[in-house]
Amino acid sequence: MVTIRVTDRAGQEKAVDGQEGLSIMEVIRENGFDDLLALCGGCCSCATCHVHVAPEYLSLLPPMSDDESDLLDSSDHRIDGSRLSCQLRCTASLDGLRVTIAPED
Repeated sequence: MVTIRVTDRAGQEKAVDGQEGLSIMEVIRENGFDDLLALCGGCCSCATCHVHVAPEYLSLLPPMSDDESDLLDSSDHRIDGSRLSCQLRCTASLDGLRVTIAPED
């Protein structure tokens, strides 16, 4: 299991365990964070799974696709650490990952 530290929109942080191979979006949703809407179910077509990744973990993430970048461009809350959690896989190298659910657009 991989530990992911998730901060919700109310500012509450909770450490959750995620199974390797699942998307970070799936891990967050399966652990009861209802403010991560994930309306498209992980198809990289809606940006409702937008998270802000802590800076110290950015170099561990896979490169962002053009589709992901285009979707994030539609958000008023895009920052350098913005990613779509459906595009990030839970791996051992991300153990301890810290993400904050982005404000809703």
